[in-house]
This record gives sequence, C-alpha cells and structure tokens, in this order.
Amino acid sequence: MPESISCMIQPLKSKSQASNSKTMIKITLPDGSVREYAQGSTGMDIALSISEGLARNVLAAKVNGKVQDASLPINEDSEVALLTWNDTDGKQTFWHSSAHLLAEALEALYPGTKFGIGPAIENGFYYDIDMGEKSLSQDDFKKIEDKMLELARQKNEFSRKAVSKADAIGYFTEKNDEYKLELIDGLEDGSITFYSQGNFTDLCRGPHIPNTGFIKAVKLMSVAGAYWRGDEKRKQMTRVYAITFPKQKELDEYLHLLEEAKRRDHRKLGKELDLFAFSEKVGMGLPLWLPKGAMLRERLENFLRRAQVRAGYSPVVTPHIGSKQLYVTSGHYAKYGADSFKPIHTPDENEEFLLKPMNCPHHCEIFKTKPRSYRDLPLRLAEFGTVYRYEQSGELHGLTRVRGFTQDDAHIFCTSDQVEEEFMKVIDLVLYVFKALGFENFSAQISLRDPENKEKYIGSDQDWEKAENAIIKSAAAKGLPTVVELGEAAFYGPKLDFMVKDALGRKWQLGTIQVDYQLPQRFELEYTGSDNQKHCPVMIHRAPFGSLERFIAILIENTAGNFPLWLSPEQLAILPISEKYENYANELFLRLQEVDLRGYVDHRDEKIGRKIRDAEVSKVPFMLIVGEKESAEGMVSVRKKGEGDLGMMLVEQFITLAQEEINKNILRF
Repeated sequence: MPESISCMIQPLKSKSQASNSKTMIKITLPDGSVREYAQGSTGMDIALSISEGLARNVLAAKVNGKVQDASLPINEDSEVALLTWNDTDGKQTFWHSSAHLLAEALEALYPGTKFGIGPAIENGFYYDIDMGEKSLSQDDFKKIEDKMLELARQKNEFSRKAVSKADAIGYFTEKNDEYKLELIDGLEDGSITFYSQGNFTDLCRGPHIPNTGFIKAVKLMSVAGAYWRGDEKRKQMTRVYAITFPKQKELDEYLHLLEEAKRRDHRKLGKELDLFAFSEKVGMGLPLWLPKGAMLRERLENFLRRAQVRAGYSPVVTPHIGSKQLYVTSGHYAKYGADSFKPIHTPDENEEFLLKPMNCPHHCEIFKTKPRSYRDLPLRLAEFGTVYRYEQSGELHGLTRVRGFTQDDAHIFCTSDQVEEEFMKVIDLVLYVFKALGFENFSAQISLRDPENKEKYIGSDQDWEKAENAIIKSAAAKGLPTVVELGEAAFYGPKLDFMVKDALGRKWQLGTIQVDYQLPQRFELEYTGSDNQKHCPVMIHRAPFGSLERFIAILIENTAGNFPLWLSPEQLAILPISEKYENYANELFLRLQEVDLRGYVDHRDEKIGRKIRDAEVSKVPFMLIVGEKESAEGMVSVRKKGEGDLGMMLVEQFITLAQEEINKNILRF
C-alpha cells in the first residue's frame, strides 16, 4: 500500500464505540447498500472498510454527485462512489493531478516558467505555460518525462489548503506569475484553495489523487501555441499536451491504438481510396464526393430507403433554403441567433432567405399542405436533406465536422397515444442499421432537460414530462442499456442518442430520436380526431445515420476502408494477364454488371503482380485474373482480399459466391 495512503487511514471504531463519541451518518453506495460511519469519515476510510485492495486503488470520491479528494471529510448523509482508474471521473482526476506533476517538472527544469491553466481533457491533459525567451520542442520531451517519473516516485501527497485572496495574491506576486494573478482576480475571497505536492504549489479547486506515486507511465504528446484565455489579442503561450497511466502496459497499448488510429484515419483513407476531397475554392468544410465516394453514399442511401419504404415512410424533397420567417416560427432563429443564420441575397431586397440548417420546419409545412385526419396518422416523412451550419474553421475536421452535410432525416407526425409505439419502431430501425453495418457495441443516452435551467427550453412542463416519459418507457421496453444525461436535450424536446463504440474503443454519437411537442404547436399543425375536434399532433424526429458525412467517416475508420462486399464502391477488379485477353475481360465485365456486381477492368500495360498489388492497396474485395485457360474455358481465377487465391471457377460459380456473401451480410428489415 502506498505510504501516503496508509498514513492517512486510521482504524475505524466499531459502531458502538463511534456512537458514543461521534454522530453517525448514513452512506449510500452505488450498489444501493447503506452503511453507517462516524461523521467526518473520508472516502478513503470508506474504501478501507470495504477492502484494502479497493483503498489502494481509490483516486477520488464522488459525494452527492460532486468529485472530491478521497481525504476530505464527509459530514452528512450522502451518496458516495469511490472512483478508480476504471471510472471516467477517476481518470479525469488522475490526469488533472498529472498536469500539476508536469508543472512541477517544468518549474524544476526551467526556473521562471509561468503557468496558465492545466485541465484534464478527453485523453490526458495539457498545461499552458510561458517560458519567456525559451522555447520547447520534442527534443526536450524525454528530459521532462524522466523528471516527471522521478518526482512521481517520491509519492508526494497532494495537500489542499484554503487561503485568503490576499495571501493568494501575495504568493503569486512574489512568484511574479501574472497569469495566476489574473485568475485570482476573478475569484471570491473565501473560495480559494491551493494544492501542493513536493516543491510545487498551484492555484486549484481540485480534486486530486492521494499522491504522485499512482503515476507510473508518462508520455508528452505535442506542443502547440495557444492564446491566453483563447483571446488572439493576448499573448501566445506554449501548450504542452501529455498523457499518463498507472501502468506502463496501458501507455504502450494507448500508443499502439494511436498508431492504429492514424492508419485508419478517414481523411487519409478517403484520399487513398478516392472517396472525397476538399477544395479551398469551393469552401472550407464543404466536401466534394468523388465517383467512388458517391457510389458508397448511394449504396447507403438505397439501403436505408428500402428499409424506410417497408416501415411505411413516404419520401419528400425540400429546398436548400427557406425564408427567414420559417426559422422565426420554428424558434431556431431566436435560439441560435442571427450569427448562425446568414442571409442569401436575391435581386429583391425585400426577400430574405437563409441556408437550411435543419429539415424539420420544411416538413412541418408539408404536413400543412392539406387537411389531416387521425386516419392519416402516423404520417412518416423521410428525406436525405442537405443542411448547412457554420462551424469555426478551427473546429472543422474531415467529414466528422463539416459545414454542409446530408441528414437521413425523417419526421413522424402522430397522436399522443401513438408516440411510444412509433418511438419503439424507430429504435428497431436504428438497431437494424447498426447491426447491418457492424456497429453492435453501443449504448443509448437519454438526454433530458436540465431541471435547474429550464429557461433554456421552450414548452410547458407537462409536455416535457410526457415526452421524457415516452422515451424512458420505450427504451426500457426495448431493453436498451441506457444512461441519463441532464441538460443534453434539444431546446424543443428530449432525445435518445446512440453512442457507438468503434474498433478502437472510441465512442461516437450517431443515431438520434427526439420527441417534440413544441414545433407542431408553433406551426399550428392540426388534425381532425375521431371526436371530430381539432388536435395538435406530436412530432418525432429521427436520423439513424445522424449525417451521412459523419457516419461514413466513422464507417471508414471502423472498417479501415475494408467495406463489406455489398457496400464496397468497387467489388471486383478484372485483371487480364495481357492485352490478348482484354476482349474476354470486357465481356466478363458486362456479364457481372448484369447481376449488379460493380468493378472495373485494369487495362494498364503492367505485369499481373503489379495489378494485384494495386487492387489490394485499393481494398478491392475480389480480383478476377483472366488468361489463356480462363478465356478458353469461360472461367476466372479468383483472389479474395485477406484470403488469397480461391482457385479457378466458372463465372457462374463466382457470381453465386459473391451473391451469397452479399445476402449473408446485408440484412432485411
């Protein structure tokens, strides 16, 4: 057991002993069990009472939803979770503490360094520093890493101390660190804490891990420039990115995943496989789909169109623009502001059009094109609609963050009695899409209103409660593994977001389903009920892919560009050994086209080995080699990517082989 932990842990008194001297409090653990402890017991005390093994691994404690040091006292009945490396909050605490260790190492190696902020991020942490005239490069990384590990081995405790604002100002004035002084200026007296470990003290709210000894593996990842507080008018600091782990093995595995991620990067593969491109003249964040990429998109669209037709959806098409009044009515204009909606100029100065940022207002207007009856409901309208949203240039990233993207959008208009049934049918459709495309490792996030900040949302509490209950009940009925996130709802309604884990263990938000009582009211939609009275329908928004661009990016990375045969833009390459067999190759190509097998004939004057290698690099699933014997006997020699030579077979045998693989992999909805 680390010394710093063992010295903190005191044997707990028995309940009878404690009750004689201290007030007892009730602690509810994540499994629902309730235990009694003396008032003032710490998270570490609770861990030790469960097992020494747990205590050795506790990094922090979550008390009534707030993460704090495991050494802080708990003085009232509380819900307590003990956080380890296996918990997201545990990792975040570990990495924030590692940022302090990095700062300690930098201060020791480069005296006079000034420090900005050092938060944990999704993977690791960074610290913004000002080294004056000095500069930092990758050549310095090893020295800094070694110093961090040297300091970590000292197992110095992270000690917390409350300080007055005057004392905090005095400390950093003496240290001549204007960045910390600026941060202190925005803090209230009585709310300021310092954390110290070894010879380093920092302004920090915490929490932190018990001691530096938990940090066993360190890797500095990169350095970059970062303006202080994100203001380009302020000084540019040096941002040092790093990551740490409690075991060297975990760092090695992480670095291997990074290399694998580079190999699978959709931007790299998109270029190599001729799927998509970007042009500065066209505009940043506006992808150009090349022929192979367009074929891939078309296959995905047709796949979902077929499923939607069988599920009772009707296709619609709406314009790429809409009048300003459309978005004023929907509430989007007021919510996202004029900065997000740029006008499109026309010769008539009285006209004001906007690029379409979403399809739902257009679909509301389609509902209004004629009187509706309860017999018409549910009405399911589907569109592959391209929308446009302004993203900051620094946030654009390949296909995952673009300014123009196509949603596999649909809106279901139904009665309130039909909401749960329709919602469950959409869940079925999303699950079908994920299974057919190999995304079977996922969780579902129920995104609800923030009850403390209701002014962010439109609509009555009653409507929100009905919408939220419909989602919760539908997800439970389908047996979905779910987590609830408060404050993640859309401004007009709650939603169910599908978080997919890819081959590298990364999580992505793909499909989404939303229940909306608000837009139908804002657009004054109505139908005649069985009681011959007018009623307002409920609207369900859904997009199983989310957006084609983002979905394809994740699909490329998940498969490393090795698409299933039914989806592959080019399913086969016909490789004649020499020009003497090109006529046979061309006849074969036409025969395969007749049965909807796509590919090309490699007419280049290259040796067959080069043609095979190039087809492999292009990730073509099948290579059909034709020479004298194949031509004479109406056969093909077949190679399959990843499996090698399958031998010679009749053309019809190959067609059967390919079609069986397609039928095996593409499911029917």
